[in-house]
Amino acid sequence: MIRQHYTSLKISIILVNYNGADVLTDCLTSIEKFIPRYNCEIIIVDNNSQDNSIDIIENQFPAVKLIKLSKNIGFGSGNNAGAKVAKGKFLFLLNTDAIITSNIFPHLINLMEENPEIGVIGPKLLFPDGSFQISFSPTISIKGEIEAKRLHNYAQSPTKLNRLEQDCKQTKEVDIVVGAAFFIRADLFHSLGGFDEKFFMYFEESDLCQRVKNAGYKVLYTPEVSLIHIRGHSVNRIAHKMVVEYRRSQIYYYKKHRPMWERLILRVYLFTKFFYEFAITLNPYCWQIVKLVLRYK
Repeated sequence: MIRQHYTSLKISIILVNYNGADVLTDCLTSIEKFIPRYNCEIIIVDNNSQDNSIDIIENQFPAVKLIKLSKNIGFGSGNNAGAKVAKGKFLFLLNTDAIITSNIFPHLINLMEENPEIGVIGPKLLFPDGSFQISFSPTISIKGEIEAKRLHNYAQSPTKLNRLEQDCKQTKEVDIVVGAAFFIRADLFHSLGGFDEKFFMYFEESDLCQRVKNAGYKVLYTPEVSLIHIRGHSVNRIAHKMVVEYRRSQIYYYKKHRPMWERLILRVYLFTKFFYEFAITLNPYCWQIVKLVLRYK
């Protein structure tokens, strides 16, 4: 039955690339190895990479549909650009630092086809050494962020992380799945207007998951299929800038979805934390965040 569903559908795999030459080959090779091409297309949106990404794609993977942008428009906007030309009934938004290790689509499609109330599915993610990677999160809120911090503190303890993995052996409904491997109905994605392009990076998948739930659909995490995610590759070299971008997106998310009292708590927290850090270190990125908070409404 799964085979019948799979052969009658087409999937669009969309990857947004920015200077990802060091991971692109492994990612695309893994897709070619495990994913049949007769009902699948691969779309790469390149955000004006300055490395040899374009040469790699054009010379080694000529079947890939390549969209070259003149500037870096961010993760969400890049995925939106790919979705505009996608022909699949389902979109699979995949990070370039991911490696496919099996054909995950029959299971994902079967879940969608048999459960029309499901809008988004996130598969299990693993680190390159095969260890469990947390890829879901509670709703973004003051309480939710405290829970998320506690959840991610588990990653520092192999015992706690293993216990969490054992507790996540079954497919379950969650609030948020990370955008590294994001399976969504194409018609739902388009009806919601795709990603909010005011998020350059960070929180865009949280925002989309929230809007999916607001539209009456469920967000699912399934450990039945998995893939490897290196994580953090694209931002490690510009970590300080990404700290500012993270806080910018966080502030916008709270403005869009959270009540005034939560926005006020966030404002006080960020101002206190980063003003103190700036006073101690004179780090200009801390001051940028302080200015963001001062502009917060």
